[in-house]
Amino acid sequence: MKITSYEVDKLNDPTGIITGDRYEFLLGLEVPEDDELFDENNSLDLRVILVVEETEARIVQYHFLNRSNGKVLDFGLEDEEEAVVLAFCKEHYNSK
Repeated sequence: MKITSYEVDKLNDPTGIITGDRYEFLLGLEVPEDDELFDENNSLDLRVILVVEETEARIVQYHFLNRSNGKVLDFGLEDEEEAVVLAFCKEHYNSK
C-alpha cells in the first residue's frame, strides 16, 4: 500500500465537548496487484480521523472508500499498515 495523495481538514467542534483536535484525512492509495484491496482502476481512498491531544496523536476511525462510487469497503488495516498511516497523518496534520 502506497499513499499517493492526501487532503486534510481540521474538524470543528462548536460545542467544545470533545478534547483535543480532530483532523479528517482522505488518502489516495495505490495497492499492489496481489492485495485483496486491489482495484484495476486505482480508485481506492482511505478516510481517517486523527485525534491530537497535547503530545499524543492516534487514529480513532478509518474506512476504505471506492473512489468511483463512494461505497465504504469492509476491510481493515494490518498493524503495520496502520502504523504507516498514523506516521503519515502525524507528519501532515499541520499542513492545513
